[in-house]
Amino acid sequence: MRGSFPGRILRLAAAVTTPLLPEDYLDLVAPLRAGADLRGRILAVRPETPDAATLVIQPGRDWRGHVPGQYVRLGVDVDGVRQWRAYSVTSAPVRRTDPISVTVKAIPDGVVSNHLVRRARAGTIVQLDQAQGDFVLTGQPPARVLFVTAGSGITPVMGMLRAGALAGADVVLAHSAPTAADVIFAEELRGLADRGAVRLVQRHTDVDGMLGVDELDTLVPDHLDRETWACGPVGLLDALERHWASRGAAERLHTERFRPTVITPGEGGTVTFTGSGITVAADGATPILDAGEDAGVLMPSGCRMGICFGCVLPLRQGAVRDLRNGQLTTAVPGDGVRVQTCVSAAAGACELEI
Repeated sequence: MRGSFPGRILRLAAAVTTPLLPEDYLDLVAPLRAGADLRGRILAVRPETPDAATLVIQPGRDWRGHVPGQYVRLGVDVDGVRQWRAYSVTSAPVRRTDPISVTVKAIPDGVVSNHLVRRARAGTIVQLDQAQGDFVLTGQPPARVLFVTAGSGITPVMGMLRAGALAGADVVLAHSAPTAADVIFAEELRGLADRGAVRLVQRHTDVDGMLGVDELDTLVPDHLDRETWACGPVGLLDALERHWASRGAAERLHTERFRPTVITPGEGGTVTFTGSGITVAADGATPILDAGEDAGVLMPSGCRMGICFGCVLPLRQGAVRDLRNGQLTTAVPGDGVRVQTCVSAAAGACELEI
């Protein structure tokens, strides 16, 4: 008889558990095991401000670790829909088997951020990607450093500060938040300043107004000579890039932008099938499955009723609406969102991977 005994057992198990596979049952009892899709278990949720919380996560055994300043994408099931979002790793690098932390700020109408800050509980399993991103300290740490952050832009910088690589360096941190109560890691930042590890420049914008880039000439007179990392709202980063470029110092500025693509849902729109290069116009009542088939795209399908999930495809970018309940699902490149094409219609321009 050909094949190993364990292999025959798995094939037999697959036959009797169809349509589920043995791996599906293993996922229930050992979701963090080596060889499984990478996941993490939330160990604790620690409030930071009224709108922000730190999640302590035990990653699965295939986690490869991170470099300070990198981010990790989390896949979170919210009301039955899996959504992916990227969050900076705020813990210092440790052994690959140790927990990590990410810090999330709830934003208005943010489905995932509000869920994680207000509803996530210890024991919840989330999907993980490996850490990525180049907003990091590279090579020999510079002797003089400037961090310019606003709001949750402090999160990747906190990962760098906690790592200790800048011990002994001349570090200035200019941070903006609406009020003192909105400053994430406020107590820890004050502690770093009290110990002389950083010179902390705080701006509470509800009281003091927005930080003007030209103010850096006074607040940090040597800012153009410092290696600078900046993370915050798009407007701030755009202004910083113009300032550094106009002074001939663009190579010393490193920026991190979160989710720069803005999705504006609507009724119907163009549907692009990226593999075939076909784009069709679809109204808000036509299932994407039907629109694709009518255009000659070879679409996977099954029950065509939203039950079997045989029609699921990755939504690369855009918005779709569930025809059963009107729920919107949005995605930007890298989110890893999958949708049922038989019960989803275009809600604006969207792209599907097929």
